[in-house]
Amino acid sequence: MKKNTIFYVIVIFIILGGWGCSSKNHNFSGVVIKPNLLQQKWADAEIGVLIHFDMPVYYPEYNWRKWGSHPNASSFNPTELNTDQWIETASKLGAKYAVLVAKHGSGFCLWPTEAHGYSIKHSPWKNGNGDIVKDFVNSCKKNGIKPGIYASTTANGYLHVDNPGLVQEGAPVTQEEYNEIVKKQLTELWTNYGELFEIWFDGGVLSMERGGAEVLPLLKKLQPNAIAFQGPYGYPNLVRWVGNEEGVAPYPCWATADSTTSSDGIMAINGLNGDPFAPFWCPGESDFTLRWNKSFQGGWFWHVGQDSMIFSVDELIKKYETSVGRNTNMLLGIVIDKRGLVPDADVQRIKEFGDAIRAKYTNPIAETSGTGNEFVLNLSTPTTIDHLIIQEDISLGERVLKYRIQGEKDGSWINMCTGSCIGHKRIETFAPITLNQIRLIIGESKATPQIKSFRVFEAE
Repeated sequence: MKKNTIFYVIVIFIILGGWGCSSKNHNFSGVVIKPNLLQQKWADAEIGVLIHFDMPVYYPEYNWRKWGSHPNASSFNPTELNTDQWIETASKLGAKYAVLVAKHGSGFCLWPTEAHGYSIKHSPWKNGNGDIVKDFVNSCKKNGIKPGIYASTTANGYLHVDNPGLVQEGAPVTQEEYNEIVKKQLTELWTNYGELFEIWFDGGVLSMERGGAEVLPLLKKLQPNAIAFQGPYGYPNLVRWVGNEEGVAPYPCWATADSTTSSDGIMAINGLNGDPFAPFWCPGESDFTLRWNKSFQGGWFWHVGQDSMIFSVDELIKKYETSVGRNTNMLLGIVIDKRGLVPDADVQRIKEFGDAIRAKYTNPIAETSGTGNEFVLNLSTPTTIDHLIIQEDISLGERVLKYRIQGEKDGSWINMCTGSCIGHKRIETFAPITLNQIRLIIGESKATPQIKSFRVFEAE
């Protein structure tokens, strides 16, 4: 009887991850959170651009928080505006989606809104008959880029509204009137331009409990297939901020989080790293500018004489590795100049950046995939390497909790690096080393690891 009892105890212990198991599982309920199909497609896109064009281009000293100081709509008159050029530039980067800032903090709208009198409808551009949002979406479709719209509800200098969407004392509208304006403008943007890939709520959405507009039902009704950055709590397709505008996601940066948004200060994400055991799939998106500028509104808007502030290719590649390479999407800020074009210097650097990504990360010297806890790459001859990529099959959730990379040199295995979160993509970089073999060992996981790709690249 005792022998049988001991036998069954041993069997149960091994099943639960005991002796002899290389992949351990601690304090886990057994539920692996998985992304929906829309979230999977968003992660596969990896690279997007965020395009800014607003009054600060013509009035760089303008501060939208100085109520009543907004430039007249007649100031907005680009002479060579060409949205095809914008999207062709995004294509040079390798971007799969583009988000247009249809309304920033000034309140000036790049579409002919019927909600108030501060838009291109009241500008001399195309005699007030133009629609930049429409042109942008058409250019995206022409170039195979998925369109998105930045639709800030939290700031509007024209109407004296400050973060997080509260009408200030002395404003020309009441909070109730502003809420109706928000709903009307979002309805215009989400109805008139087709299906959107991503909607950006810069600063989130003021909840109804705090006096905000009823945005969630509108979003679910009009754009149910869009990914929403910092969107309203309760929307299923949300992504979150990584805490900076430098293109540097924290590590680890799990796609799961305790809450799905920090948009209204009520449902706050505890920490920027996410949590591998959290109940919501809400991955990070890392946004940053092409131009370095620490002034008001950063390098998001074009200003004359700032071409020297464009980041170098090496600096940009590092940002790619700390965004896409840390399980988030990368969103590059692109400026539009007075002409209505991406500046020549920016076009050139964006192309160089895209070329550098492709040159460094397109042609692995060895690659494998599969199910299990150990993956070995045999190099045909001793080869000097300095970077590699690991990807999980996120359709099955993030399973890996701890891993290590080892290399075989002169008959001995040496430890090279360790990590935790892999998710959609993890990039590891290290000092150049000449190896015969390299292996990935997964030491801890929530369920059987499903590795979509483990590939290594020759040092440049």
